Amino acid sequence: MQGLSISSKLSLTVLVVVFLLGLASAARSRRRLDSDAEDEPCNKMTLYYHDILYNGVNNTANATSAAATKPTALSTTHWKNGTYFGTLVTFDDPMTAEKDLPAAGEEPVARAQGFYLHDKQESYNSWFGFSIVFNSTVHKGTINLLGADLMDQKTRDLSVVGGTGDFFMTRGIATLQLDAYEGTVYFRLKMDIKLYECYV
Repeated sequence: MQGLSISSKLSLTVLVVVFLLGLASAARSRRRLDSDAEDEPCNKMTLYYHDILYNGVNNTANATSAAATKPTALSTTHWKNGTYFGTLVTFDDPMTAEKDLPAAGEEPVARAQGFYLHDKQESYNSWFGFSIVFNSTVHKGTINLLGADLMDQKTRDLSVVGGTGDFFMTRGIATLQLDAYEGTVYFRLKMDIKLYECYV
């Protein structure tokens, strides 16, 4: 801070103090919600994730996901085995509270927006990174999820690594279970979401 006048140093110091006080007040405006038992979630919900993959033939108006990569020589050698190794799929999928897709003109509870990639050569497996985006009268904000979808297991867990809005800085687990599928074009996952770190 050499070369600055005393008034400039004082102004800079006051600005830093005001900034730090603002941060402290923002942190205090929310408080952590603790449950009575350590293993009891502070919030939980069940949602259904609907993925309709565009395969080049089905109706583009209904598709909610599409492969974002062209198959490489490595993935086409394994494609015959059904592993789709190396394929990256992006999605904007509806999420519902019940098993059915939303009726025409009806808004879903939330949307799952992100990607999954098939990351195992020997068997059908994928890795997810996405946000559940809520924009309703019930909830506003996002829940962010990451992790391996080990498809040969009946249930598998993804990590809830954060959130915004009603789910500010949340942490937890989303347990996935295949609920329905139609070939490689459609699948529905039941997601039991348990949040263990909540702020209100």
